[in-house]
Amino acid sequence: MSHPVIAIGALGGTIAMSAEGTGAVKPELGADDLVAAVPALADIATIRATTIANVASPAIVPGNIIDALSFARKAVDDGAAGVVLTHGTDTLEESAFLLDLLWDREEPLVLTGAMRSPNLPGADGPANLLAAIVTAASEDARGMGVLVVLDDTVHLARLVSKTHSTGVWTFQSSGWGPVGRVAERRLRMMLAPVRRFSPLPAPDAEPIRIPLIESPFADEGDWIPAIMTMAPPALVVAASGVGHLSEPVADRCEKLVADGLPVVMASRTGSGTTLERSYGYPGSEQDLIRRGVIPAGFLTARKVRLLLHVLLRSGATIDAIRAEVADRGF
Repeated sequence: MSHPVIAIGALGGTIAMSAEGTGAVKPELGADDLVAAVPALADIATIRATTIANVASPAIVPGNIIDALSFARKAVDDGAAGVVLTHGTDTLEESAFLLDLLWDREEPLVLTGAMRSPNLPGADGPANLLAAIVTAASEDARGMGVLVVLDDTVHLARLVSKTHSTGVWTFQSSGWGPVGRVAERRLRMMLAPVRRFSPLPAPDAEPIRIPLIESPFADEGDWIPAIMTMAPPALVVAASGVGHLSEPVADRCEKLVADGLPVVMASRTGSGTTLERSYGYPGSEQDLIRRGVIPAGFLTARKVRLLLHVLLRSGATIDAIRAEVADRGF
């Protein structure tokens, strides 16, 4: 019986780290090393392994993601039934969402990683890689967009977040839950999104210069003039609750909108949606929307920042940005 071809693209992260003399770990293992550590992969798929990059999460840049997108597209064009990317977990949710905005194939594109490096007892990298390969090889994962698989759970890239700094169960789709689980080397896909969004044009491999600021308790917004000296193309504010800011910050954001800057507010709670018509005091979500601030809906601040970047680099107008954020944020 022939197995499906699955392409693995390694980008680095804890799953690819090994210890040096001090015991500290750093990325050293390539794609072939990761595959060699899991002989059971040969029972599931014919693996084509490539090292795209070998860096820790904080060192991932848009160019790495564009390279990964090109790798995945070519792998599918060359006959792969699915693609798995290994990645550091610290920024995995952002890379997965950025790829989800751009992925234009029916074949599964799956991201995985590890919370424990290979030198630690209970290292989770091999099990996560196996579960990711099982998912990528499954017909049930087709047409689902980009998926994140760790700890035997399968999540949509648009919903998943890293919720704990060390737990192997850290990736959660808070408020929604996983769409599938892997057990006994078999994918049980239980849920599917009502619809997928059209892929957006891939931006060039350039820096993302949209600031993301969390507005804290008793915020006077004194940071806004300093941020504006950077001449950003847009601003994302992580607001309290369902999208609330202090009145001084609301006043400053209104001025930015009047000057033509797209300003988006997302909930800083980590799950749930911004509202639109529940609170009416100065700085409430209803007041902010009246002033021209765009609510992110269910998109987190980190994810709507990436959506803004892709839209702005494609030349989208402010009206198109409002419509796209409303659509993708529900």
